[in-house]
Amino acid sequence: MLVCGGVSPHPAIIIPEIGRDELVEVKKTVTATKQWASYIAHMDPEVLFFISPHGVFAHSQMAYLEDEDLTGDFAAFGAPDISFNLKNDLNLAHLVAAEANKLGIDTVGASLEYWYAYRPGSLDHGITVPLYYLQKAGVDAELVAFGISLHPLDQLYRFGQALGKLLDQYPKRVCLIASGDLSHRLHPGAPAGYSPRGKEFDQNIQESLEKLDADLLLQLPEDLIEDAGECGLRPIVMLLGAVSDFAAESYIYSYEGPFGVGYLVAGISIGERKGEKEGESQEEPIQVQLAKESLKYYLTTGKIMPVPSPVPEGLEKRAGVFVSLKKRGELRGCIGTVEPYRENVAAEIIHNAVAAGVDDPRFWPVELDELPEIDFSVDVLTEPEAVESKDELDPKRYGVIVKSHGRTGLLLPDLEGVNSVGEQIAIACQKAGISPGEPVKLYRFEVIRYS
Repeated sequence: MLVCGGVSPHPAIIIPEIGRDELVEVKKTVTATKQWASYIAHMDPEVLFFISPHGVFAHSQMAYLEDEDLTGDFAAFGAPDISFNLKNDLNLAHLVAAEANKLGIDTVGASLEYWYAYRPGSLDHGITVPLYYLQKAGVDAELVAFGISLHPLDQLYRFGQALGKLLDQYPKRVCLIASGDLSHRLHPGAPAGYSPRGKEFDQNIQESLEKLDADLLLQLPEDLIEDAGECGLRPIVMLLGAVSDFAAESYIYSYEGPFGVGYLVAGISIGERKGEKEGESQEEPIQVQLAKESLKYYLTTGKIMPVPSPVPEGLEKRAGVFVSLKKRGELRGCIGTVEPYRENVAAEIIHNAVAAGVDDPRFWPVELDELPEIDFSVDVLTEPEAVESKDELDPKRYGVIVKSHGRTGLLLPDLEGVNSVGEQIAIACQKAGISPGEPVKLYRFEVIRYS
């Protein structure tokens, strides 16, 4: 099952043990990569599927690694002590290779000894750089590694579409990652020389990812691509093909070009497949089903519903959870936990659904005969992180937590009528009883919303 994706840059300088004093020059990218990795960890993938431009490169073939164990390190960058050792999901790799061959894209299995020219026997930095942050965030997954070829972009896009369908049917949870830097010619003195068109190319990439619109890239003039001196276009085109059949959303975490090379970090959340007939009933997310069943069980029996056994897939981890109830579009109850109190997300949903229904002091307790009129939504929170200023907030994307002298207030993101950071902070302070002008500590978090 394809559960998430993203675009990651791969300059070795963003690794603290390598960048050292120069890390400050790529602060935005470092911070964004940590946030992206935290989101991926929250989605709990079992396989990381990388498309990297720095493995074996063939004009008319697409290479993939077929070693059982995939290893790598940063010895080529002066940090040999940082190493990686992951299992290769060869079953998935072979399935994808067979699918590519059906589309006329020849594939070839490669050994690590021939994968990365600068470091024989090692995964390339297009994989190891983002992998460093993913593992720091707690991702424990198998790996599949594919390279790129010089097939036309529209053919690579069609391959991406086939890849997305295959991953959707695969029994393991898969995260698809397009590794790539953007233009290498943004400034005079840049690694590949300077071209004023480098900025234009990067703007096209960012807009395409924001809109998840591959046509913007498939129609790029050849001379613009050549002038950009890039390495990320082909992995990104394949990624956009893979998510094209899904109700997906993208999040641009950051973009900067401090050394004349464009670094963009983006995450993609994957929803239901497109194409259901209008009016056809769609199965509700398990999170919403569980919240509904929990409140109904409590209103019927007076007891808290036991956690299902086995725990539903995707609900085994621990996280803060908010459950919101609406009746005819008006709020009917909302209770949640910023940090996890229960053994897993399933238990958190069960308890918070009951609390939202009967313990929210702003409303009378929900009654059993009201349930058919109530819409449920469940927000699963990422771990809060401190921010230095409100410039790091965005009310549409981030929820906010304010703290002052033992008082804490929270506001979820993307709420109707809350359009500015100032409004968001003011409402959170009001909820906490924090007076205007009092000093506050700010924290932000993201949510994955199910409704």
